[in-house]
Amino acid sequence: MMLTRRRLLSAALMLPAAALLPARRPWAQTPATADRITAVIHTARGPHRLSVEVAQTPEQRAQGLMGRRTLGDDHGMLFIYERRQSARSAFWMYRTLIPLDIAFIDSEGRIVSLQTMPSCEAGKPAQCPTYAAGHSYHAALEVNAGYFAERGISEGNCVSAAVLAGQCQAASETTGERKSLR
Repeated sequence: MMLTRRRLLSAALMLPAAALLPARRPWAQTPATADRITAVIHTARGPHRLSVEVAQTPEQRAQGLMGRRTLGDDHGMLFIYERRQSARSAFWMYRTLIPLDIAFIDSEGRIVSLQTMPSCEAGKPAQCPTYAAGHSYHAALEVNAGYFAERGISEGNCVSAAVLAGQCQAASETTGERKSLR
């Protein structure tokens, strides 16, 4: 194949654009085309499937569910972080119109903290409380308030989704052996 000036110029122009592509995360895979994926919470009562929006950029995470008036019964938002977040990292409900439950998830897919967050329609961000995980985490899952309690979801339960790298492990109810849930 002969390299023409046009091909050489095209290749030279595409090289800087390739540098703008997102880097692969060591602990998570990003879905290629979907903004909405299925997440499964594994509990003693069985699996609970959710349709979740994935918030993986700083802008998506900052917006979260702000301004939404409703959230479907089995819907939520999964916040993905490239690096482990500090136990002091917190979520807030500024301009969030619906009360939410939040599950903070570690790198193995385990729920390390659960909280209920009332809506906050205050005029100033400082007037809304913050909700710290109390444990380091790699992801957070927001759903309608009461969702976790109604389904018996608790700390230690496992969350699996295509964007979470952790391999869910649960003790078998009869043998006590650990088995993969993914």
